[in-house]
Amino acid sequence: MKYAGKDIERLIPQRPPFMMVDGFEPLSDDSAATALCISRNNYFILDDGELSESGIIEHQAQSVSALAGYRAAGSDNPPVGIIGEVKHFECLRRPKVGERLVTTVQMGMTFGNVTLAKCETAIDGETVARINIKVFMQ
Repeated sequence: MKYAGKDIERLIPQRPPFMMVDGFEPLSDDSAATALCISRNNYFILDDGELSESGIIEHQAQSVSALAGYRAAGSDNPPVGIIGEVKHFECLRRPKVGERLVTTVQMGMTFGNVTLAKCETAIDGETVARINIKVFMQ
């Protein structure tokens, strides 16, 4: 990944324990790949050791924000993305502690501060979740 660790903080405003992206690589102006290694101390881990569906959605939303932050390079503060609407979320299975999520983000249309995006999240090439999401950028 092109960005990792503290470099991610230049792209998104979230900080631990709510930071849900730990790797970022731009693929084009409108797409990127992000990563997240699932740790036991993740805020969204359930008692069964799996990441909740809301945790997957938060990771995907932060992935969209990371791409927006990358596109706003040179800004002193990364844009704050707020989930406006979730459409067509599909969770095929919940990730377990120790697994690494890789999410591909594809930006769609932008209207003012509203951005539409699609994300697909995989573990070792196995798709585990998909989403169409609307994010408000501030």
